[in-house]
Amino acid sequence: MAADLRPGLVIDRLTKRYANVTAVSDLSFRADRGSILALLGPNGAGKTTTLLCLAGLVRPDQGRVFFDGRELGPDRGRSIALIPETPEVYPMLTVWEHLVFVAKSCRLPGDWMARGRDLLERLGMTESRDTLGSELSKGMRQKTLIAATVLVRAPALLLDEPMIGLDPRGQRELRSILLDLKAQNTAVVVSTHLLESAETISDRVVILKSGKSVAEGSIDQLRSGGESGRSLEDLFLEITQ
Repeated sequence: MAADLRPGLVIDRLTKRYANVTAVSDLSFRADRGSILALLGPNGAGKTTTLLCLAGLVRPDQGRVFFDGRELGPDRGRSIALIPETPEVYPMLTVWEHLVFVAKSCRLPGDWMARGRDLLERLGMTESRDTLGSELSKGMRQKTLIAATVLVRAPALLLDEPMIGLDPRGQRELRSILLDLKAQNTAVVVSTHLLESAETISDRVVILKSGKSVAEGSIDQLRSGGESGRSLEDLFLEITQ
């Protein structure tokens, strides 16, 4: 069955300032249900600040966030999950105990264990399921966060540089997991500098520069008026000059 494409996540005129620096300025875009949106931009463009505001971890100076037509407030964690760039885990919990903690906190139905085991298998973490968080490498911590967060099945998932630190198998499996989530009608937003990966999986892109949106649409739409074979990297460099 085809995914239900509708504007699940809508960002309306988001602005965030830090002292005299405007990190995000009057930013509006949407992330449809059943699609993957790539949030792109050079360093300092405002990508991480945008995701933190959407997840409710940073208070914006202005702007509203909607999901499925409803404006989100302090309880937005029920609709939006975030996998941050820096993978922080509980040092005294094992990999599997992280999944147990999330399952009990979110009151997941009883079939979560089979799904959790499948996620660990796909990410190459089965043999590490009893390893403490304090003993995990950065890549293994990242995989633990991915498994625990995806387990929840939040209707909107935000990922900030999720490929950094992952080995090639982990990157491939994460792309596969994101495509599965897309097929399950999740609104997925991925912030990344890996443009080739973004080009492979994204349906639409939003390119930020100095906290503002300078381009938005499908890659074909961004190519409109130019050479049809241009890569996303070529488009990105041209747009952000």
